[in-house]
Amino acid sequence: MIRLMIADDHAIVRGGLKQIFATTSDIVVVSEASESSELLEQWEITPCELLLLDMNMPGFSGVKLVQRLHEKDPFRPIVILSMHHERQLVARALKAGASGYVTKGSEPEILLAAIRKVAGGGKFIDPSLVETMIFNSGSDEENHFNILSKRELQVLKMIAAGASLSSVAEQLHLSPKTVSTHKMRLMQKLGIDNNADLIRYASKQDMF
Repeated sequence: MIRLMIADDHAIVRGGLKQIFATTSDIVVVSEASESSELLEQWEITPCELLLLDMNMPGFSGVKLVQRLHEKDPFRPIVILSMHHERQLVARALKAGASGYVTKGSEPEILLAAIRKVAGGGKFIDPSLVETMIFNSGSDEENHFNILSKRELQVLKMIAAGASLSSVAEQLHLSPKTVSTHKMRLMQKLGIDNNADLIRYASKQDMF
């Protein structure tokens, strides 16, 4: 029996996943987490064979979260279940310690295959990502701009230039909450978790 932990901040997603696993005879959900602090606590105390993780968690998230979990227990595998399918993000997640990566647009059979293979000691990449991983092999720095949306790129440039979130919101005619969401997403895509590194990245890319 594969004892599984699910980490996703959306209750509907967790509920849907549990319905899928309820149809199997070899997978059982033993724990859930909706934010990173809860996940880190459960990771230490819950006996399980595998973690199914959405990297977009409230609080500590992204590649850094995968690294931290892997450092705490490098022998317990992690399968990423994400809406993001960019080559750079997938590669960074795997390098950080994930053993599998599945997109949320995939069929349930793909997810079940990933869980079973990884739980058995293997590695798994969503078949829909294989072509991207093999052929889109430019450097991370060359492709970072390609994984950011036009709006995320605007927000990055303005924040890196010293603008506050409220100032960015006013200039782009957006709400501060929307700007904050764009910032969170672009930092997660770039594997950056603080403003200092964000500014250093922008400077290195000659964005000023």
